[in-house]
Amino acid sequence: MFTGIIEEVGGITEAAEGLLRISAPMILEDANLGDSIAINGVDLTVTHIESGQFLANLMPETYRRSNLGELKVGDRVNLERSVRPMDRLSGHLVRGVVEGRGALRDTRPESDAIVVTYDAPSDLLRHMIVKGPVCIDGVSLTIIDKDDAGFAVSLVQYTQEHTNLLDKQPGDAVNLETDILARYVDELLETKIEQLLDERLGARQTPGGEAQ
Repeated sequence: MFTGIIEEVGGITEAAEGLLRISAPMILEDANLGDSIAINGVDLTVTHIESGQFLANLMPETYRRSNLGELKVGDRVNLERSVRPMDRLSGHLVRGVVEGRGALRDTRPESDAIVVTYDAPSDLLRHMIVKGPVCIDGVSLTIIDKDDAGFAVSLVQYTQEHTNLLDKQPGDAVNLETDILARYVDELLETKIEQLLDERLGARQTPGGEAQ
């Protein structure tokens, strides 16, 4: 489990098939083999540590769902260690399970902030609400606007300076994880509606039965 508060922006030093090597001296100060680290919002396991760098292995599903397959040597990535029971939950509950990819649409300045708009798949947009949380490349942010094709967030100066979100160009892919609570509620309601429809259909099909 993570919070979406980025601890360090690391650098890709190797990007091979099924493997990433990342330079992250601060994150690795107390890291151990087997630890979970979110890389651009993807929960991966540390498999090797050496000289301020760590290795993580990727499986095909990770490539399908995320932008990690597009990383190359020199790219910067957002990093966060898994949350501990005694830590403050400064962002929101983030699983590190990327649900899909969005794409940067545009950016515009707004006083000291920068408003960033992303296009997103409809199945993810349904779980996003204005003033609700979203995780973009591992960064916990609040949705300030939404349309039929995407959503917008506002980046304060700290987020601008301590994440890789402004490294992106229009059309570049980002990893998205929606609010898990919204997904649970949606799933429960959908299941309940299906049950009610099945009950009404069953009542109509029973001899002499009549829907109430």
